[in-house]
Amino acid sequence: MKRTSRAKVSPVRKKQKLSSSRISVEPLLPVPIPHSSARLARGIRAGRWVFASGQSGTDYINGLAPDVVQADRPLNGESHYKRESRRLYRNLKDVLAQAGAGIPDIVRIDQYYTTERAMHPYHEVRHEVFGKSIPPSTSNLHQRFSRNGQTIELQAIAAVPGTGLKVKHEHFKPSYYISPVSGYSPALSAGDFRFVPGCTAESRSEGGGPLDPGVRHPRAMWRQWPIKLETDFIIKRKLISSLEGAGASLDSVVKAQVYLSDREDVPGFNEVWLSYFKNPPPTTIIATSKPGFAINDLRIEINTISLAIKGKTKREVIRGPEPPLFDGWISAVKAGDLLFLSGLMAMEGGRLIDEARVDPRQPFYGIPIKAELRSIIRQAEAICRAAGTSLRNAVRIQQFHTGLADLPAAIEVWDDAMDHAPLPLSAIEVPWLPVPGARVQVDLWVHIPD
Repeated sequence: MKRTSRAKVSPVRKKQKLSSSRISVEPLLPVPIPHSSARLARGIRAGRWVFASGQSGTDYINGLAPDVVQADRPLNGESHYKRESRRLYRNLKDVLAQAGAGIPDIVRIDQYYTTERAMHPYHEVRHEVFGKSIPPSTSNLHQRFSRNGQTIELQAIAAVPGTGLKVKHEHFKPSYYISPVSGYSPALSAGDFRFVPGCTAESRSEGGGPLDPGVRHPRAMWRQWPIKLETDFIIKRKLISSLEGAGASLDSVVKAQVYLSDREDVPGFNEVWLSYFKNPPPTTIIATSKPGFAINDLRIEINTISLAIKGKTKREVIRGPEPPLFDGWISAVKAGDLLFLSGLMAMEGGRLIDEARVDPRQPFYGIPIKAELRSIIRQAEAICRAAGTSLRNAVRIQQFHTGLADLPAAIEVWDDAMDHAPLPLSAIEVPWLPVPGARVQVDLWVHIPD
């Protein structure tokens, strides 16, 4: 594939000052990060939006809150998972209230678990919290979170009342069965933005078996590659119709998060994914545990954010200083007041930076995670400048580590780069990354000032 010219990336490794674009975000309920001089933003108010990343059952002092742990009587009363879920939603409500929002204003939630045992208790609490208006959702399994004993983490987006973002749960009949256990809406609109649930190859009909017959019984030999079969099925049989029901389309997708349980499935996914798009969206591939989903045989889940076809908000592709992780991808999309980036890693000149590699002759010199994050931050800031914003306006920093032992050093880099502003950071440990030898991938969302 012929590559277009790209901006030259400076080899200078000293700290770079962030762009002077106006800071348009307000950290909500910031708290100290334990044993660190940095602070965590429990949420971010960004104009019309509220972002609450990394919500968990913590009291922000003791790891998991004592009322969750119940150290003396852990089996008394409700299960640990229900207590954890209740505390998580208590924390989320506090964040939303600080911005003048509430549970009905949530437009999307993403739930991560470390064990299948947490799923059903969590869903029972979620039904109590949302009633019959559960926003589009993603649920999958991951390796480890940042607090000992933590089994659930949640990312949420909400619209601020009175800012012109009217939240509407769509009620069209989707092309697939939505189990009452999940109970989410088939789509949700907020202004020109459209949110649909994460799509998998789960059966489209009640009682049709865990996997849809269209995936279990290929009609031709070439369709028997499971990841290609599942990806094609998800897009053709679920995603397209869900987007159409919400007034969107594949060409109006502005962000995709793709959850994969097996790194060997990446090429097959990409082959099918790119075949469906004239202009692909910014995409981040996120490794799950294996199995990674409530239905163990599933390999992939795809979650998207889109724009209304008939809306006024336009989709503008933003180029980065380095090529995206995969041929055919794009670096970022500017969609109104939000900037969505593809997953970023410390790739410069088509390869992992030298500083990310441990020298086996002297393995205790250098801190690879710091070098990787500084490279990622340089790339991210260049993309932000091209879109008319600054990294200081980050609203969600999802960080995927191969080992959470790297988190303290990563926090130091972010704290320095963000001029000590509270960080909207969620850190998750995953079993693999798309680039061999790398330690971290960042999925970054940024607000764009008016």
